[in-house]
Amino acid sequence: MSRINKVVLAYSGGLDTSVILKWLQDTYQCEVIAFTADLGQGEEIDLAKQKALKLGIAPDNIFIDDLREEFVRDFIFPMFRANAIYEGEYLLGTSIARPLIAKRLIEIAQITGADAVSHGATGKGNDQVRFELGAYALMPDIRIIAPWREWDLLSREKLLEYAEAAGIEVDLKHKEGGAPYSVDANMLHISYEGRHLEDPSVAAEESMWRWTVSPQDAPDEPEHVRIEFEKGDPIAVNGITMSPATLLAELNHIGGRNGVGRLDLVENRYVGMKSRGCYETPGGTILHRAHRAIESITLDREVAHLKDDLMPRYAAMIYNGYWWSPERIALQTLIDHTQEYVNGTVDLQLYKGNVLVTGRSSPADSLYDISISTFEDDAGAYDQKDATGFIRLKALRMRIAAMRNEQRKK
Repeated sequence: MSRINKVVLAYSGGLDTSVILKWLQDTYQCEVIAFTADLGQGEEIDLAKQKALKLGIAPDNIFIDDLREEFVRDFIFPMFRANAIYEGEYLLGTSIARPLIAKRLIEIAQITGADAVSHGATGKGNDQVRFELGAYALMPDIRIIAPWREWDLLSREKLLEYAEAAGIEVDLKHKEGGAPYSVDANMLHISYEGRHLEDPSVAAEESMWRWTVSPQDAPDEPEHVRIEFEKGDPIAVNGITMSPATLLAELNHIGGRNGVGRLDLVENRYVGMKSRGCYETPGGTILHRAHRAIESITLDREVAHLKDDLMPRYAAMIYNGYWWSPERIALQTLIDHTQEYVNGTVDLQLYKGNVLVTGRSSPADSLYDISISTFEDDAGAYDQKDATGFIRLKALRMRIAAMRNEQRKK
């Protein structure tokens, strides 16, 4: 295999990728390009750049790309049109970021003429699959370096020792000592893994959570929020039109102060094992509830049920790393087609971790007809006698089966 001269590393500035950056230099004797995606993780961006410079990366080889608007507009919102949830609970905050990072990794490799790309995903997790499936889908001949599948630094403690020996500064150490949590943050969520969370019977520390107040400590008065949708995407909060990233950030603030969006989950990883993680997804939790509410009055029944049938498969595609696959793209076309009339507003009440829908309205596109559904006199809009034949026809197969069973008893 030919020598690697230049590699693009998906670099977060955290423990894993800081060690990987140094390890790539030492092991492959190659030029390293550090790429950090700004997906809304906050102050970590500046720290990542400073760490890369200290590790000898030339300024021209540091890419800090603000991808927040693209992330929300082209990845999060399309996923929310599908109401995607993995295994009934997880809103896919980490999963949906990976195809965008893979896309930009490949773009930078093409711009810089790099031979390979690298990432900090472990050999036990899902992210290695997501990054690499995305990279191969977008650049079939790209070489991929996955250090966790090559080196012998197979624990957080060993990584800390390596970092100390190499003079790498490590932030986010736990206040009680030892390895930090494994944390992933972006516009949609924060995830936490590792430490005592590896025991699924042990409760998460209250001090771990960053975005959300404890529901018990949330305000004693409910907060009311109105979200406006256009073709299935949110466009305004409380009457103020916002860009996708600004809107999601606003809902994160609103949800966070009301204790909305905490999740403690044991999930099934694609590689086969079970894993326990904790998640904060305040804005996404609000959006999911609101989108389902506006669909409830604008989608045809069978279209809505078809979407519900397809959703687990769509969610699994994202979770397992198949965002760039032909089947996800084909399914997205169907989902987007269903959103043509998903327009209107949803009113919600947030209270101590709960999100309650209190109203929904779509003056131009609602399929809710009060003249038909009313319990009062409908003036002939619906002839209740029609139900007799409808029910008898629906019961026909069961009546035939019952008659057969009676005959067999004789």
